[in-house]
Amino acid sequence: MQQEELEKDTLNEEVEVDTQEETTEDNVSDINSKLEENKLKEEIKSINDQYMRLQADYSNYRRRTQQEKETIGLFANEKILNDLIPVIDNMERALEACDDKESTMYKGIDLVYKQLQDTLKKFGVEEIEALEKDFDPNVHLAVMQESVEGVEANKVVMVLQKGYKLGTKVLRASMVKVSC
Repeated sequence: MQQEELEKDTLNEEVEVDTQEETTEDNVSDINSKLEENKLKEEIKSINDQYMRLQADYSNYRRRTQQEKETIGLFANEKILNDLIPVIDNMERALEACDDKESTMYKGIDLVYKQLQDTLKKFGVEEIEALEKDFDPNVHLAVMQESVEGVEANKVVMVLQKGYKLGTKVLRASMVKVSC
């Protein structure tokens, strides 16, 4: 009887050991599956991050190329616009030289002058405001200085030649006389 009890105890112990081994194997497989799941989650997160960066890069690329196209379009005509500025100067001189403001010659020159100005404005050319403004070396070219009573220093007191800009780019700086 003792033998039988011993055999039963041994069998029970073997069953317990088998059960513990199965539980340990289950725990190990659970841990392995969780590790794989975490690795996959990290990989998905990494790929998603790469995708988002690629999207942002592409968006920036599209924005940059659009800006470049606009800039190229704006400044493509810069040379011809620079060549037209002396024509405007000559038209202004012709208008100043006319004695009779009611003559057909004056009216014809004035009409062509205004049409030329409108065309340049359509392409984005603007006259640089200078008279009675603070001197700005970025848009003004000081060719003379004069002490003028009642005018603070560094103010433009006379415009000798008009300046023009295309957008933010200066085509020709204004030649000015500055108070000192």
